[in-house]
Amino acid sequence: AFTPLLEPRHKMKKKQQKTQLILISIGLLLILLTYFYYPYMNKDKLLEDQFVLEDLEKTLDDDKFTSFENVEYEGLFDLNKPFSIKSEKAYILDIEPDVVYMTDMHVTLYLKDGRIVNIISDRGKYNKITHDCFFEENVKATDGETKIFAENLDLLATENFIKVYNNVKLNHPMGLITADKIDYNFETKNFKISMFDDKAVKMKVIQ
Repeated sequence: AFTPLLEPRHKMKKKQQKTQLILISIGLLLILLTYFYYPYMNKDKLLEDQFVLEDLEKTLDDDKFTSFENVEYEGLFDLNKPFSIKSEKAYILDIEPDVVYMTDMHVTLYLKDGRIVNIISDRGKYNKITHDCFFEENVKATDGETKIFAENLDLLATENFIKVYNNVKLNHPMGLITADKIDYNFETKNFKISMFDDKAVKMKVIQ
């Protein structure tokens, strides 16, 4: 009959000790990740989501600021058109108290003829004194008829048009227009198209 060889007791003990050591090492690694790595990772993610300008992250590191959630302001566009501005998260620097930096920015503009313009973007800022709004990243604006897509849009309180620039696409009843920059008046529906170089304006007529 075949008799299996039994592993010596001291070797089995060494294997158990090795297994325990591996388990302890894994436990220590998880603790280190929990208390050191994850907080930094979450902080970086928070900064990425919340800061609205390229240099703002450094600014918030160096200066004091106040954060808010679900904020709402009211202002005037073209001196006589009311609008409301909302943001899920906002920040005000102590050294720049009149400017509100925002994420998930949303402006609702009320025109004289009853139409409502909605403008949204991933990030932006609002000046509480001048009522100027600056949108950036994934900007979308529409009055229900015309739709505008771009990376930047400026809504200046003293102007009667919005300035849209960087990868602009305007879906207008007369066609689809692609340009570097468009000045658009939602009230009159007039617009001025310009390019940053000598390239021709691209336009596709939609039947």
